[in-house]
Amino acid sequence: MRHRLTVAQAVVRFLSNQWTERDGAERRAVAGVLGIFGHGNVAGIGQALLQAQRDSHPEMPYILARNEQAMVHTAAGYARMSNRLATLACTTSIGPGATNMLTGAALATVNRLPVLLLPSDVFATRVATPVLQELEDPRAGDVSVNDAFRPLSRFFDRVWRPEQLPSALLAAMRVLTDPAETGAVTLCLPQDVQAEAYDFPDELFARRVWHVSRPAPDPLAVERAAAAIRGASRPLIVAGGGVIYSEASAALDRFARETGIPVADTQAGKGALPWDHPNAVGGVGATGSPVANRLAGHADVVLGVGTRYSDFTTASRSAFQHPQVRFVNLNVTAFDAGKLSALPLVADARAGLTALLPQLHGRHFTGDFAAEVGRWQETVQRAYRGRQGGLPTQAEVIGVVNEACGARDVVVQAAGSMPGDLQRLWRARHPKQYHVEYGYSCMGFEIAGALGIKLADESREVYALVGDGSYLMMAQEIVTAIAEGVKLIVVLVQNHGFASIGALSAQTGSQRFGTAYRYKNPATGDYDGARLPVDLAANAESLGAAVIRCRTAADLAEGLKRAREAERLTVVHIETDPLAEGPSSESWWDVPVAEVATLHSTRHAHTGYREDKLRQRHHLRPGGR
Repeated sequence: MRHRLTVAQAVVRFLSNQWTERDGAERRAVAGVLGIFGHGNVAGIGQALLQAQRDSHPEMPYILARNEQAMVHTAAGYARMSNRLATLACTTSIGPGATNMLTGAALATVNRLPVLLLPSDVFATRVATPVLQELEDPRAGDVSVNDAFRPLSRFFDRVWRPEQLPSALLAAMRVLTDPAETGAVTLCLPQDVQAEAYDFPDELFARRVWHVSRPAPDPLAVERAAAAIRGASRPLIVAGGGVIYSEASAALDRFARETGIPVADTQAGKGALPWDHPNAVGGVGATGSPVANRLAGHADVVLGVGTRYSDFTTASRSAFQHPQVRFVNLNVTAFDAGKLSALPLVADARAGLTALLPQLHGRHFTGDFAAEVGRWQETVQRAYRGRQGGLPTQAEVIGVVNEACGARDVVVQAAGSMPGDLQRLWRARHPKQYHVEYGYSCMGFEIAGALGIKLADESREVYALVGDGSYLMMAQEIVTAIAEGVKLIVVLVQNHGFASIGALSAQTGSQRFGTAYRYKNPATGDYDGARLPVDLAANAESLGAAVIRCRTAADLAEGLKRAREAERLTVVHIETDPLAEGPSSESWWDVPVAEVATLHSTRHAHTGYREDKLRQRHHLRPGGR
């Protein structure tokens, strides 16, 4: 039997019948389609989604987004909240609608998050070439703007003919459900092909369950890894996002308790263990805690679990200073498992920890980190309390939000100075409480990502913690959330510019140039005039949000209580001191400083930079025996 459908109709029907399964639990693989319609997809995917609704097939819900980049962020938030077992699809017209998704595609692939992108494309027939918004390449006739997705996608295809659709869809699902190879998947759909009819086989639309495996480690690799850990004097575990995606927190808890090894976490791995776990020592690296960084500096064996070792985690390769330090990397992705000349243990995080623990039976390490962790937590508490007088500090705001959050609530953040303060100061109590996108650190992710998180799990309160810089880049999805009846709590921190880059600019000798929202001085070209009369709270209110204005930390605590009790999206606005700094990580991040300069501030910064560079290492020592 065959079904005569348009290519777009076939795409919608196929996606509505895709499921994932892990550990016996099944769920929809693609839970809905985010879309903005234009001339490329309005008569294709748009018609197909409408027809599915009118024909009483609501299996593929449609969500009207307001910004194409933001809808990919929403899909990424949904995928991360779903432990990469489910995602959303995103459809756009050809041209700017499609290329607006490029930033979202990069974010998804960098963070290893499955998202399905369905940009429209040029006419396959080329009868009317060049069509509106077509990029003409004199060297090739088959190039469109969508080719920009190729380096950003884990899988890319262009469906020139209806006959190609089945293989393209099956390949897309293979990558979306592969725990090691996932990321952005792009299927370009020429606008004429979307509307073209074809007799598709029934088998294409059968209910299909994609088994998401837990790859077991090679037994010999387990023995080698165990031998390396048993021979350690001062081991350290670095828990990354893979621990959370594989739902390995319980396995890590048992592993840490039985071996006594301290556990540091990355931005993606924060919450893998609760903050008050006896083995938890906080974040490691450039935005980590001094405790974890001291332990990292003395560790002779580092067991990385589900981490890709970004430069923030390794403090730009300056964190691990033991002269004989070796790495054992447990990762589902062979590429990440081999980093830092490590002994690779390629496996699912939960499966790998479960296999490794019996090999360490009787080996228990003792450390002196408990008292230091206690002192650090006293420092955190003082930062939470803030200071007397003046505007609240960002650390104080984080403390108020942390105390307002329930164990199952989620805080969302992505860029600026907040990720660093959050990794140092946030006390995570649940593996899903902390959602900081720091692989791509994309300004504007916060509200759109929070929408995806809430769509994935409506039972949780979701707090989007956003600074004015990120808010001004992408606030439109407030409208989307309101239209969908999705309640979010947006904590809007007004700090009059880019606080993080302002501090970094000062550190690198660039004197905070171009980092403040102020009037421009025509005499100097600097933005050093009065502050701009921007009212972000009024802006949020104009988008349909309920708004609570706060002046003090006490106001904020009361405002968050009211927002939690509210039934609709609420923005809680507070101004902070952009120059107030929180506790230091006592670490480093490699940001090159101009080697020659007439500015004394730059020359001074370069002297310090040269000194810091001396601590950087290549880590070429083999991880095995």
